[in-house]
Amino acid sequence: MKLQESGENYLETILILTQEKGYVRSVDIAHALSFTKPSVSRAISVLKKAEHITVDTDGGIELTQTGRQIAEQIYERHRLLTEYLKAIGVSEETAAADACRMEHVISQETFDRLKEHVARRS
Repeated sequence: MKLQESGENYLETILILTQEKGYVRSVDIAHALSFTKPSVSRAISVLKKAEHITVDTDGGIELTQTGRQIAEQIYERHRLLTEYLKAIGVSEETAAADACRMEHVISQETFDRLKEHVARRS
């Protein structure tokens, strides 16, 4: 089943929060994404059912192997696209916002070629 953009955003946020804090709870996600706790709770339920995350008895959320793979792929795209857009003169704020939208729709082929292009220019 193809994960929707919102699910990818949740997984990416869980990855980032885990890297920053070492642990993640629903309230952390709600705060980071400016979403309501009920919205986050519904998303967590969907991600858990799809086996992209686990939730322990204390409410700690962790990515499964598949969840981590998706999150890392999306986050890599986000970072590269943001840096590329900034390098061509887009403001940091706009670059980050545009990269957030682009990271979900860009094909793997296009991303791979862009990544190679950036590597050659470095």
